[in-house]
Amino acid sequence: MKYQHLKKISLLSLLLILPIYYASNSPIQTSAKFKSDVHINRTVVVFRKEPIMRQSFLLTVPTLQQFPELPRGCEVTSLAMLLNFAGVSVDKLTLADEIPKVSYFSAGYFGNPHQGFVGNMYTYNQPGLGVYHEVIEDLANQYLPGQIDNLTGNSFTSVQKKLNEGKPVWVIVGSTFDFLPEEQWETWKTKEGEINITRRMHSVLVTGYDDNNVYFNDPFYPEQNKSANFQSFVTSWNQFGSQAISY
Repeated sequence: MKYQHLKKISLLSLLLILPIYYASNSPIQTSAKFKSDVHINRTVVVFRKEPIMRQSFLLTVPTLQQFPELPRGCEVTSLAMLLNFAGVSVDKLTLADEIPKVSYFSAGYFGNPHQGFVGNMYTYNQPGLGVYHEVIEDLANQYLPGQIDNLTGNSFTSVQKKLNEGKPVWVIVGSTFDFLPEEQWETWKTKEGEINITRRMHSVLVTGYDDNNVYFNDPFYPEQNKSANFQSFVTSWNQFGSQAISY
């Protein structure tokens, strides 16, 4: 009787030990045990967190005036404000000297603001017009290489996003900050083809917005954060091809 009891205990012990033995001598199986010849993709995906779009935003950017040295220098003066805020020490006169220039009218063709500053920037006694985003982008890239962001052609939301990143935005708008009627425009024949221009073009540095207004530094005035009606400003900006430069 005692022998049979011991036999039962030994058999039970053996049944308990055998699974542990086999488990300890078996390879650890992974979820890829049936795909040992397949490369496991271990790519780590990093998601960039978009800045929160605030209902209103306003930057404090030091102002610069284009007058008296640059009666037509609103574009380079607004660019100087942008670059100064980005930490670049450069003045409006240096930018005015460095920006490419084209003749106002020569050999039957008007100058093209997509190619350079048209005419004379320094005096109203000679004809002149202005310059567009491509030339400003190239000049800005000389001071912030690889950092300039040309937002031209995007919606105004792209400007608001830049502001939410703490970066002001250079733009071209109408000088009335509102829709310019057809009679304010004319067609120029340039070497690159016909373009529509208006003498009511202007450049400012956008510094903020809220539900009702867009805020900007206007190189005509010493005050910071002048304002215009939001919808009117955006309509004017769109009329000029939604031109915008930031970093």
